[in-house]
Amino acid sequence: MSFPIPPAESSVDPAGSAGSTGSTGSTGSTGAAGHARSRSQRGAVLPSPVVILTVVAVALAAVAFVLTRDPEPTERDISATTAAATPTPTQTETATAEPTQSAKPKPKPVVRSKQSVVVFNNTRITGLAKRVSTKVTEAGWKVVAADNWYGTVPATTVYYPKGKKAAARQLALDLGVARIKPSDPSSDMSSTSLTLILTGDL
Repeated sequence: MSFPIPPAESSVDPAGSAGSTGSTGSTGSTGAAGHARSRSQRGAVLPSPVVILTVVAVALAAVAFVLTRDPEPTERDISATTAAATPTPTQTETATAEPTQSAKPKPKPVVRSKQSVVVFNNTRITGLAKRVSTKVTEAGWKVVAADNWYGTVPATTVYYPKGKKAAARQLALDLGVARIKPSDPSSDMSSTSLTLILTGDL
């Protein structure tokens, strides 16, 4: 009678297999840690020389631009120039007031009754000096004498002594005489009164 032969047992120990597996896992962990240590030992990566030179060149260019650009005019300078060019109201008023101070005073009006007149006839018309003297008196003047003039006068003229030019002009205007002249001290003309010499009727 024969009995069946049982199958042969595996020579591989399960515990041993488990141990081998665990050994493999431990080896993988050890490899990863070693790789990490290798990277940390190399340290930080330094920039290349090209990058350093570029940064330096840009910095130098910025400094050169700031140093070489023209300074902009300030608002204070412009304001000062404008203020200096604009005349102040005080200066304008002073310049305007000067002509008024230097203006000549107006001459006083002629008072006819205080001005003496001498009338001379230089024509052949009899009584002309007396007749014109009446006319001069009626105009408000003070006639002090009437006589004949011996000599030659180009036209009826009012002669005036020093300081009486305005009075001579007024007398000529009243009588319609167009000519006035300063008195001749070497002649018979008065040195204090107006002298009217007639060469024709008025």
